[in-house]
Parts: sequence; structure tokens; C-alpha cells
Amino acid sequence: MTDKPRAADPGATGSAPGAGKDTGDEPRVVIRDKRKLGKVTEQPANDASAADAAADAPAEGLVEEAEVVVDEIGGEAEVSGPAVVDSPAEPNGTDAPAGAETESLRTDLEERTRDLQRVTAEYANYRKRVDRDRNLVQEQATGAVLTALLPILDDLDRAREHGDLVGPFGSVAEQLTGALAKFGLTAFGETGDPFDPTRHEAVAHQTSADVTEPTCVQVMRRGYQLGERLLRPAMVAVADPE
Repeated sequence: MTDKPRAADPGATGSAPGAGKDTGDEPRVVIRDKRKLGKVTEQPANDASAADAAADAPAEGLVEEAEVVVDEIGGEAEVSGPAVVDSPAEPNGTDAPAGAETESLRTDLEERTRDLQRVTAEYANYRKRVDRDRNLVQEQATGAVLTALLPILDDLDRAREHGDLVGPFGSVAEQLTGALAKFGLTAFGETGDPFDPTRHEAVAHQTSADVTEPTCVQVMRRGYQLGERLLRPAMVAVADPE
């Protein structure tokens, strides 16, 4: 004889009788297992173990039916109570300090940029002033040296008037005059030049019918200038018109 399979014991699945009533209206999942058992094969009488196994197996054509009640879990379960609304994300507390630090860095950068521009302008003005002072000092030094040589040039002029600048002595005088001219030394003061009180020093004065304006009629000592700078005025005699 074969035993009819029994329904699965609810207690074996972890659910006690009446559990559905205690849990309220929560949804449940019912799993039904209907499996058709295979044909039982005859075993020899002398095989005790095979006979026991055949006695325990259900007969052909019977169906084993089991119901398993499983409580549904997960996202599909209904939750009682008020609906939960997600609150907006709170701002990060580090945003404000980061913004303040960025603003501080920008302010420092602008201040350093202004300092750099001011220092650059001051340096450019300093270079211009140094160059101007250097040129002025150089011109003053050159003028001082040339002023010390002017008496020698006066002696050469008097020797030239008397015709003594001949031979090697005359060649040396010409070389000296050319070398001084390279430093920017120029002579002025010739007979017949209009009288200029800023460039001429009048040591004699007379009238003449041959002139129409104050004129230098005699040059006693020539004047010299270095570029636009006057080193020494020319000493002359001036004739005024009658």
C-alpha cells in the first residue's frame, strides 16, 4: 500500500497558525508545488533496503501537493502611516569658507598686481633719472676737462695769428683741435658777427657808420661751447651804428 502525501506543515515554513491575522493586511505569497512522482520499480524480495525504499515511495499517478506561505518582503510591501517626503539636500558647510577664501585670494592678487605695477613704474622712472643724471655728470666732467684746456687753445690761436703754426708744431695743433671737436667742443666768435649778450662779452664799445646793428668788430678771445652748454663767452669789441 502507498501512503498519500500530506500537505506541508505550516509550522515547518516558519509561519504559525493564525499568523496572517496577527500581521494585519500585509500581502502574502503562496507557492504551490505540484510534482508528479515517477513510476515505482519492482525490487527483488531479498533486497531489504530496496523494499523499504519502495514501500516509502508514493504510487504512480499520485501528485504531491504542498502549499508554502511566505510573507512578502522588499519594496512591494505596503507601509502604513503618513507619506515620507525627501527633504532638500542641505548646503555643504564648507562652501561658505571656500568662497570667503577665494575672495580673500582674489583681493590679495589684485593688491599684489597693483604693487607690481607701482614698482615697475617707479623702476622705469628711476632708470630714466639715472640715465639723465649719468649723461649730465658725464657732460659736466667733459666740460671741466675741456675748460682746463681752453688756455692752451688760446695760445694756439695767437700762434696761428702770428704765423708760428708751421711744420710739426702746426700738425700737432690741428690734431689736438680735431680730437677736442670729437667731444663736442665748438668755437665761436668771428669779426662781423651780430652782438649777442648771452654769448659775447663786450670789453670795448664804439660807434661806426658801417654797421646797422651792434656788431662784433674785433674778437680778442674766442668763445667755446660743449653741445648746447656754454663753456666760455667770446671776448669782443662792439660797434654800434651812429
